[in-house]
Amino acid sequence: MLDPAITDFLNDRKEKWLKNQIKSNTSDYEKVELKRQADLMFTLEKWLPNAAKRAKQLSAVSHPGKFCHPSAKISSVIAKCKQSNDGFLRTGNVKVGLDVFGNAATMDVFKFLNLKLENNETILSNLEKNTPEIKKQLNVNAVSFEEIASGLLSIKENDSSTVKTSSLVKQIYFVVGNNYHLLSILTPSGIMYKLKEHIDKLRFSEEAKKARENKKKNSYHEKGFSEIYGLSVIGFGGTKPQNISVLNNQNGGKAYLLASMPPELKPRNIKPPHTNFFSNTIWPNAFKGDFQKLHSLLSGDYNNMQIRKKRDGITKNIIYQIIDKLWVVRSLDAGWSESERYAKLPKHQKIWLDQLYSSIRNENTEWLNPVKNDFARWFINTYTRLLGKNAISLGDEQLPYFKEIIDECEEALR
Repeated sequence: MLDPAITDFLNDRKEKWLKNQIKSNTSDYEKVELKRQADLMFTLEKWLPNAAKRAKQLSAVSHPGKFCHPSAKISSVIAKCKQSNDGFLRTGNVKVGLDVFGNAATMDVFKFLNLKLENNETILSNLEKNTPEIKKQLNVNAVSFEEIASGLLSIKENDSSTVKTSSLVKQIYFVVGNNYHLLSILTPSGIMYKLKEHIDKLRFSEEAKKARENKKKNSYHEKGFSEIYGLSVIGFGGTKPQNISVLNNQNGGKAYLLASMPPELKPRNIKPPHTNFFSNTIWPNAFKGDFQKLHSLLSGDYNNMQIRKKRDGITKNIIYQIIDKLWVVRSLDAGWSESERYAKLPKHQKIWLDQLYSSIRNENTEWLNPVKNDFARWFINTYTRLLGKNAISLGDEQLPYFKEIIDECEEALR
């Protein structure tokens, strides 16, 4: 018994043929004659041998050259790439069918080969596997099965001895070692139109339309919808998309181009330290006014409580400005200090600065004293640098004072 898919295909071809043949002025007698003729033409016994002969006018490909230029004539390329979990959208990683180009009048043969039979395999797949099912379905009296199979499978034949490219195909020079390799750039039409299928479903499915309607009405939708911005449409073949390939014709000669723009990089407000937070990240001149005020108090002849309060206030103001910088560094992605670029940054500063170590900061304070020492030394060194020859000598004997002020700000430092 003939598979329903084949029966439906032949009936559909018959209906289309009759529709083209019967005109408004066709007489009833002519209509009857045309129907009798169609009943004969579109039996498997009659149609199949003719289709097997015409199949050689088509070529199955994975990368048609005509997408580069309609006049490009190259060898039929069927790329056989292995699947790999490498994260790339490429041939081999996406399951798509083959495309076909050739005589547009013979495209019905390709449609026939893509019919799915009751064993859930296409006719083409059954022919390649030489299944008992296909032998039963394509059994006609006029021609042997082997001849039918050979004719239909010629769609995938490629004479490797006559491999050729075309000057109309886009080409690039690709660096290989110390030389260049000339590559012909071909379009993986199966992947391209599978992408279009997914995007169309995302944008125009009934569920997506319903979700958009809900949005307009400001009402809830369980799944919502997604949007892809920056899409462009590219056309192939103009008014004759069938001259490019079957898939191109089925999609009206239109495909999508995703936005391919360089990323918009946001400038960092702070430079992560390579070796030391205080010397790499903090700009001393930003504190020049504060240190000059501090210097005027340190170099004065008076030393009373009011002077000391002002001195402590200026010192704390500088400390809290540094703490602001600390939190900017902490806003970077956790783990940034693990890069080899920051290998020379002391461990206690990594713990202090990188949010990767936030739990360690909360569990113990072993890292805190080295940070305070670095802070106090930066304070003295910056004062000396900014005031130059006018600076009052602040040696190690001054460290306890600065550490004491830093201790008062410990909670903010953590």
